[in-house]
Amino acid sequence: MTLARLAALHGVATAYSPSPGVTVPVPDTTVVAVLAALDVDAATPEAVRASLAATEEAAARRLLPPTVVLWREAGAGLPRPLATLPAGTALRVLGEDGADRPAAWDELPLGAHRLEARAADGRTAHSTLVVAPARVPQPPAARGYGLLVQLYSLLSSRSWGMGDLGDLRELAAWAGRELGAGFVQVNPLHAAVPGTPTDPSPYRPSSRRFPDPVHLRIEDVPEYAYARGHLAPEQRVELDALVGRAAELREKVLRKGELIDRDAVWVLKRRALELLYAVPLGPGREAALRDFRAAQGRALEDHATWCALAERYGADRAQWPEGLRDPRSDATARVRAELADRVDFHCRLAWLTDEQLATAARAAREAGMDVGIVHDLAVGVHPDGADAWAQQDAFAAGMSVGAPPDAFNARGQDWGLPPWRPDALAASGYVPYRDLLRGLLRHAGALRIDHVMGLFRLWWVPEGREPTEGTYVRYDAEAMLAVLALEAHRAGAAVIGEDLGTVEPGVREALQRRGILGTSVLWFERDWEGDRRPLAPEAWRADCVATATTHDLPSTAARLTGEHVELRHRLGLLARPLEEERAEDAAEVAEWLAYLRELGLLEGGPVLGLGQEARDEEAEIRAFYRFLRCTPARMTGVWLPDAVGDRRPQNLPGTWDQHPNWRLPVADAEGRPVTLEELAASPRLHALMAVLATGAEPPMGPPGARGL
Repeated sequence: MTLARLAALHGVATAYSPSPGVTVPVPDTTVVAVLAALDVDAATPEAVRASLAATEEAAARRLLPPTVVLWREAGAGLPRPLATLPAGTALRVLGEDGADRPAAWDELPLGAHRLEARAADGRTAHSTLVVAPARVPQPPAARGYGLLVQLYSLLSSRSWGMGDLGDLRELAAWAGRELGAGFVQVNPLHAAVPGTPTDPSPYRPSSRRFPDPVHLRIEDVPEYAYARGHLAPEQRVELDALVGRAAELREKVLRKGELIDRDAVWVLKRRALELLYAVPLGPGREAALRDFRAAQGRALEDHATWCALAERYGADRAQWPEGLRDPRSDATARVRAELADRVDFHCRLAWLTDEQLATAARAAREAGMDVGIVHDLAVGVHPDGADAWAQQDAFAAGMSVGAPPDAFNARGQDWGLPPWRPDALAASGYVPYRDLLRGLLRHAGALRIDHVMGLFRLWWVPEGREPTEGTYVRYDAEAMLAVLALEAHRAGAAVIGEDLGTVEPGVREALQRRGILGTSVLWFERDWEGDRRPLAPEAWRADCVATATTHDLPSTAARLTGEHVELRHRLGLLARPLEEERAEDAAEVAEWLAYLRELGLLEGGPVLGLGQEARDEEAEIRAFYRFLRCTPARMTGVWLPDAVGDRRPQNLPGTWDQHPNWRLPVADAEGRPVTLEELAASPRLHALMAVLATGAEPPMGPPGARGL
């Protein structure tokens, strides 16, 4: 019980409940390892008793927790840590603007301020006081719709072998003006870890603080227009050759059916950017670059330094000279000076990428999008990447984020991402988290947070252990939500939480209370408390983004045809015999189609011919999205591959090299890649989008149709 008490004081679970009424104990060895990652010694019974005594004594003497939250809402009252201070305690607030402010709680401005407490017995404490709005901003429109796209998969006639920020700008401008779309949601554009090959997953980045320059449209870099007047003849020839090789890469994907080769794209773009680096910046652009570097400060210098070190020593930090593993060491400072040109180069790439992100956001607004670009925040970073190197104190060494065993994965999951230490975040006043959000929200109309349950707790897996041997570690959800609400308010951006999978009781309610939209996927929305049939449209929650599928699930066409079952069978991923999987999948599809007909949402009925039902796949897909528009969901997202009948999943969980995850272009039903220009002219896409543009009222259904 002593170990359990110590673990509870540090937010470490000693048991968890995978389902109601079921409790699974956590191995003591796991608890000891997780506590060690938090600098708490529990290796022996004596150590446990000593650590417990020290923890309880520190708590008894503490006047304030490291971070205090004050919600700006009616009836909020004084935060509990302040209401329970000893009588006679004097409080002083130093505003984030540096001004002394009286402790008049109703008058404090929104922000992250410095709070000082001085007790009558002489004890003092300092804390970060986060004054946050009650809710994050809401989408301007009562109901809207938009596109969900993996940017790399969307190639145009100008792409260099993968989708880029120029394509995003053009997609947003076209979708806003021609389709009436209110948003475009993209995958995380975080900086990747270089390597051979590079991990193509956008959800395991080197840095979440800076975007990846592989997304740059080279021809849109202003210096490209002046290159011919400033480069030597042989450099101009080389730049032209790079453009030609980029066209070849594009044709390999679009015409020859090859996979997107991110590494090959980056080789060409990096060399082109190195050539453009020699083109002088005009005075105004020099000033803009200086302003950007000053605003980003040490975070950018660290990121650029890591990029330069990775070029010289490789991306595996364990292979670096020992002195370089510490970003603050003298050795790192010396090598940073030696690599000053490369550090400067990578700072410039971050600036250029930021410029093009801003241009895409502006294009979305000018096209009439009320939300605009929705960016995505991955749940963590690569253990050898730039963020893990530069912010070592904020991450738990020897730990990885994952998920416990559940009905879909009996072995649990290990995502290979080091978790943030909740104690380090709190002690810093959540500065790493605040800075991360501020950077991501710079050019976002909304932010999607992957695995939003991580604001409350995360499943930590000790290094070398199976995911089944992990445990939950709790974060200060109130502080995490307050910082999120504050930064979203300052950016005027909505927030979407990906709350799929195992969700702790009370989490969805807490998110809803703060105005954070959830994610509702059609195939998962059933009356689980009743007859387990598809949930009636009016029973869906309103505070969500409603979708038919996601990047981790089969496309709607693959669902309708059963091709996702055949794919998993070919790759040996089925947990049951093929015929059982086929039968269950076909029954689920048939149930949904029957329900759509019952509601009057599917044009016509089954047409029999040659002894079997003839079906209209395009009409069925439109019916699914028509159903989504009948729900009260604030936002409806159209998975772009659904608009052209693409069968292939962008990511197939449980695979590494068996399936080309994150490397497929958007393609039609026959697997032929479709360019942005072809999408814009696609009758199938326009017919689908017209379903959303016509509003939420469904076609007339039969009298008494369930749910309408």
